[in-house]
Amino acid sequence: MIDFKEAAFLENPYPALAELRVPNRPVWNEELGMFLAATHADANAVLRAKTLGRIFQPKHPENEWQEFNWLHADSILDSEPPKHTRLRSLVSKAFNRGKIESLRPLVERLANELADGCAEKLNNDGRFDIIADFAEPLPVKVIAAMLGFPTEDEHLLRPWSQSIVKMYEVSPSEQDRNAAKLAAHEFAEYVHALMQQRKTNPTDDLITDLVQVEEAGERLNAQELIATCVLLLNAGHEASVNGFGNGVVAALERDDQARLLREHPRGVAETAVDEFLRFDAPLHLFERTATAETEIGGVVIAAGQKIAALLGSANRDAAVFDRADEMDLTRDPNPHVGFGAGIHFCIGAPLARMEMSVSLPVLFERVPKLILESDPIRRPTFVLRGYERVYACE
Repeated sequence: MIDFKEAAFLENPYPALAELRVPNRPVWNEELGMFLAATHADANAVLRAKTLGRIFQPKHPENEWQEFNWLHADSILDSEPPKHTRLRSLVSKAFNRGKIESLRPLVERLANELADGCAEKLNNDGRFDIIADFAEPLPVKVIAAMLGFPTEDEHLLRPWSQSIVKMYEVSPSEQDRNAAKLAAHEFAEYVHALMQQRKTNPTDDLITDLVQVEEAGERLNAQELIATCVLLLNAGHEASVNGFGNGVVAALERDDQARLLREHPRGVAETAVDEFLRFDAPLHLFERTATAETEIGGVVIAAGQKIAALLGSANRDAAVFDRADEMDLTRDPNPHVGFGAGIHFCIGAPLARMEMSVSLPVLFERVPKLILESDPIRRPTFVLRGYERVYACE
């Protein structure tokens, strides 16, 4: 039985996850009250099954949780067709590939500015924090610019997001619950005020696009628009920060992979991003609920029962990946499920790929002899896996 809060498991969950794959079928976990799909085939089937819904069920129905609940229930992530189809279609019109590609110059400029700051800290202090000084501010600044958040308010966004996503972990504390409730209220109020401004004074940003977007007479209502903006900020930077941090640490801990990044950062950037997401996944558990009896890997999931795709486990499945427990930044093809699959495939995947493939070579070109200065400090979480601090030097 896995203890999802045990320190040794959180430090390295992969041996225990490998044991979960041995039965080659979903297994029941009493603590979580759901089946766990640990193999690549089963996790992929969970993500694609139309009778397994991403249905938000409030754990806290009280009025003070009202905003937290609808921020999820009215988002793309926690809804199913036909609502999901309508929301995704509307959001995709404003969050399209052309819009993403137009952000490349901004990402390059921000990455270079942050890398310059890292080099300056290295020169003055002898070290810098890969997370706080580079991986974390970049996606926050990009998504804030996309949405049209004022630069002076950027500091508010990451704390709100981190408070909300702690509710996705196993057994959040009372302190975490209270922080999430307050963050949801403050975040929703903030986005609502910006939305009202954009209705009367439209500007060139994603909130304005979402206010104006329409298809077949359908528009996003106020709660859907706010929920979409909050989701884009939360999902749009959590995966990037953690995926980048997890991947860079793993590479720097392996001489052959570190050498690739130091000597050929642009040559391996594209494949390295996918290997970062595969090797040490930023998102490990994606929960679904059966809307009708469903069979996954020979196991019947009754209507109303839950099953989770264990993405990090699936990405280490030796049945799919050669040398699954080894990092290979040149791995190609790389059919990882780090961005999900099916109708809930991450709408922000093109942005995350572009951000990481641009910023990775910038960092290693600016600090070519980059090494870990001390042991990185992990966040004590499983569902969203990442580092709190990663000090680096030359």
